[in-house]
Amino acid sequence: MKERTKLFTLIGLYLMAYFIPWSHPVVRQSGLEAFMMLQEYAREHVLTCLVPAFFIAGAIAVFVSQASVLKYFGARAGKILSYSVASVSGTILAVCSCTVLPLFAGIYTRGAGIGPATAFLYSGPAINVLAITLTAKILGWQLGLARAVGAVLFAVITGLLMALIFRKDDAARTAGQIYVPDEEDKGRTLFQDGIYLLTMVLILVFAAFAKPAPGSTGLWPAIFAAKWYITGILLIALVWMVIAWFKQEERLSWIESTWGFMKQIFPLLFGGVIVAGFLLGRPGHPALIPEQYIQTLVGGNSLWSNLFASVAGAFMYFATLTEVPILQGLIGSGMGKGPALALLLAGPALSLPNMLVIGGVMGAKKTFVFCSIIIVLSTFAGMIYGAIAG
Repeated sequence: MKERTKLFTLIGLYLMAYFIPWSHPVVRQSGLEAFMMLQEYAREHVLTCLVPAFFIAGAIAVFVSQASVLKYFGARAGKILSYSVASVSGTILAVCSCTVLPLFAGIYTRGAGIGPATAFLYSGPAINVLAITLTAKILGWQLGLARAVGAVLFAVITGLLMALIFRKDDAARTAGQIYVPDEEDKGRTLFQDGIYLLTMVLILVFAAFAKPAPGSTGLWPAIFAAKWYITGILLIALVWMVIAWFKQEERLSWIESTWGFMKQIFPLLFGGVIVAGFLLGRPGHPALIPEQYIQTLVGGNSLWSNLFASVAGAFMYFATLTEVPILQGLIGSGMGKGPALALLLAGPALSLPNMLVIGGVMGAKKTFVFCSIIIVLSTFAGMIYGAIAG
């Protein structure tokens, strides 16, 4: 299968090279915009935003046990605890809409209730710590915050609605328990792990701290002036913690996990940036797709524009983080703030391949209801956010 994919990729590249009219002024401008956008990401977002976020994701993957999360979805777990864990599990698992499927299938077939299971299914890709960070950095903290809050609420609401609608079917299923192996003693306290993760989060916050607007006074300009001194102190503290609190094999596992995320995501992200730049351009710099088309479909904050963004996002497949450069181009071409949030809430959690697999696990009826709930919630969330954000 991998060799076939490589063959089709090479054929596709050949056809693009042969048929695309590269000499046309619009196509040439679009090609320039693709690499200008890539340069913008490399200069402004990679070192100060993505690299710290990758190290945080690597640490979470190694030092926060996925098994300890999944055990709360069994039949004996309390509802408040189950939905609380399910709604924030994406920050721990950092997976895309397809990667979450084996985990969902495992917990659902082993006896997890449909409510917590579908809350987890939505939350896994929707609350990816890398995606939330990049959204806030590139598209603005308001949209990043709205995405994070909306995703947590959606996970809970979706799970509760699924549990209510299919309560009879759920009661008829055999309630099993998920096997969780005993965890080894790490030799550290929960407080130490918390301080370690908090230090990395603070490094990310200060390294990515944006320059205040000209003429600003007060705390923000002072923090910006001291950001690299604060970041340096935090880095020294982090190095000390890693040496003093962690074993050699743990440090190696952390680096390997971080490198694994980088290998998986960087090529996809850079490819997504180039495609988004070529098709949509940067804000204020038009590319291949005329801006009036974008404004007609997803401009403003109407019911239609939000619904279109939700449905389009639900059927499209977004590799991890690629939704951010695509949205950056769309917003620059006239996409409204409401539809942007609607796409962010529906897109990463759903895709056509994702729907087909979910249907095989819990049936077509449940899958249709699950997807419809997310599309409707995303549409109304976009309308509310668009009205508030103006």
